[in-house]
Amino acid sequence: MHTQFTDQSVLEAANARLDRVFQDFDNVIVAFSGGKDSGVLLNLALAAGDRHGRQIGVFHFDYEAQYQATTDYVDATYASLRGRIDPLRCCVPVLCPTATSMHETHWRPWDPDKREIWVRPLPEDHLGPDAFDFLTDTMSDYAFQERIALWHHKRRNASRTAVLVGIRAEESLDRWRTIAGTQRRYRHAGLPWTTRLFDDVYTAYPIYDWRVEDIWTANACFGWGYNRLYDLFHLAGVPLHAMRVSSPFHNYAKSTLSLYRAVDPQTWGKLVSRVNGVNFTAIYGDTVAMGWKDITKPAHFTWRDYALFLLDTLPEDTAAGFREKLATSIRFWREKGGVLSAETQADLRRAGIPFEVGEKSNYKTDKLPVRMEYADDVDSNDFKLIPTWKRLCICILKNDHVGKYMGFSLTKREMERREAAIAKYRDL
Repeated sequence: MHTQFTDQSVLEAANARLDRVFQDFDNVIVAFSGGKDSGVLLNLALAAGDRHGRQIGVFHFDYEAQYQATTDYVDATYASLRGRIDPLRCCVPVLCPTATSMHETHWRPWDPDKREIWVRPLPEDHLGPDAFDFLTDTMSDYAFQERIALWHHKRRNASRTAVLVGIRAEESLDRWRTIAGTQRRYRHAGLPWTTRLFDDVYTAYPIYDWRVEDIWTANACFGWGYNRLYDLFHLAGVPLHAMRVSSPFHNYAKSTLSLYRAVDPQTWGKLVSRVNGVNFTAIYGDTVAMGWKDITKPAHFTWRDYALFLLDTLPEDTAAGFREKLATSIRFWREKGGVLSAETQADLRRAGIPFEVGEKSNYKTDKLPVRMEYADDVDSNDFKLIPTWKRLCICILKNDHVGKYMGFSLTKREMERREAAIAKYRDL
């Protein structure tokens, strides 16, 4: 996807996309997180629904442990739209990743076995686990959020369903890649801002080209309500582009977990007892202790020694997950190789690290594949791209159970499980 400037404003472009959605899809759902982007998208979709004389579904996955201001905003939104929308506020005990603990890789919101330490009571008019025949004990929050689109598609006996998601390409490379990386055959009618989830079920990103300033301009111009948490963030000195509303325990949120103490102390007190390691992560989440800065190791250890030592100190299941990811990565770099720039290859030569350069890569890049063994450490601007034992140590210290910091892909077993689930539900 390339940048193309037109005479349309982002508002006009978003409305045109929404009109196309309502023309092509008989069932429309808005994914409403309670954040600034999904809030603006919801207001735009409501207006589009009115133009086309259509009702929309509003899906909110309630994580239980969240800022009180977010809960207040979601409560108020559903209350104001009662009778106008199909409410899909879901409170289910699925597996959600946590980066606050070496002993737990996941936690369950609304876990019935931990009712006495829930952060807050169940909201009114919610959909619980009994509402979903596809729910399993091993289902993740992301899998649930995908699967509910197909569930609602069947529930409404729809011909074609669109799930509107308020992600913006400006937010991160991952979000840009979600939109730009979709192959044409997985788009609806070739539209670059759509992605197929299942047969006749698509996600659509009508505000993908908006900037954060556009979001707040729209709220101001139209007088739309919004999550007042952003006002508290502003008072706490959080930069405009760093304001996020999400589950507090995942990897991207842990460096700002301590904000809960400042802007929502009552909720903070409940978080401490709800999920293992919360207090430690809030104190050290943006420090050496959590692997974010320049970590050090015991002088008598190599980085390989230190990585193996850390693995030996972890709970058995957690260590097994890291070892499986590591084995996959070692095999990848030894047999296939990862693409590295000429500058990064020069860094390897200066460090005296042997490697082989292949002739071509299957990736769409001018960089050539590099095959090598795991190194202990390399001084390079592209440190995160190079397979080193130090990088593994950082991954462990960050409680990065998925291995994103190391660039790990899913293991073969995980990919097979994912493909099996997709195949199972595709034809339901």
